[in-house]
Order: sequence, then structure tokens, then C-alpha cells
Amino acid sequence: MQVILRTDIAGLGYKNDVLDVKAGYGRNYLIPQGFAVMATDSNKKQLAENLKQAAHKAEKLKKDAEDLATAIGDMTLNIAAKAGDSGKIFGRVTSIQISDALKAKGFDVDRKKITIEDVKTLGVYKALLDLHKEVKHPVNVNVVSEA
Repeated sequence: MQVILRTDIAGLGYKNDVLDVKAGYGRNYLIPQGFAVMATDSNKKQLAENLKQAAHKAEKLKKDAEDLATAIGDMTLNIAAKAGDSGKIFGRVTSIQISDALKAKGFDVDRKKITIEDVKTLGVYKALLDLHKEVKHPVNVNVVSEA
């Protein structure tokens, strides 16, 4: 079954992508939730017209994402977490904390666009910022003990 995505869905695709999905997934989840529409001929023509009109806007968004990635550069974010004597942290380091640390430095990145591996001990980790469909930027996250 072919569908056209109306929103970005992590692990599946981005807005306006035409994808093949299993019939039950499309019919029972994507379409009723408003995440996708059936990829009929008329919907495909409408998508092509919308993409044509939005081409320059999409280019501007991509340029803005590239500028943000350049501005962030090789930045290292320090996140304080409560930790035991062995260096194991209590709780988790989440994308919300990383988003707040970026905001404190003047960069507004939505927490849903940040992925980080499971952090269990103090140290340096890599977080991936999904700034645009074609622009992904790594940032170092230094997890330090809270004083």
C-alpha cells in the first residue's frame, strides 16, 4: 500500500514522502491518525504541485539548518547528573536536558529532533541533531557529576 506522509515520522520517513507500507499499518494507524493519506493519482498530482510551489521555501529551511549546524560546530555541552562513587548516574540524561543546554547557549533545537544513546555513566557521549531531512549534526555531550 502506498501512502503520502503528512508529517515527519521517526524511523519511517519525512513529510511528503511517498512510501510503501503494510496495508494494516497504513489503514489502521497512519491514515486514521492523520499522519498519511492514500497515494492515489489525484493526491500524487496535488503533492507534485505543492512540492513545486514549496521548493524555494524548502531550500531556505535547508540553508537555515546548515547555518545552525555550522554555528553549533564542535560544541561540547556539559550536563550535570547525580552520580555515585563508581561514576554510575542516577536517572537518565534525556533529550530535554540537551535541548535546554542548547537553548542556554542560544540555539533552539526541538527535543524531538535529538537522539542520544543510553547514558549510564559519567563521560562524553555523542548526540545526533536531526536539523533537516538532509542535515544531521553530531554534538558532544559531557556528562559530569553534580556538585
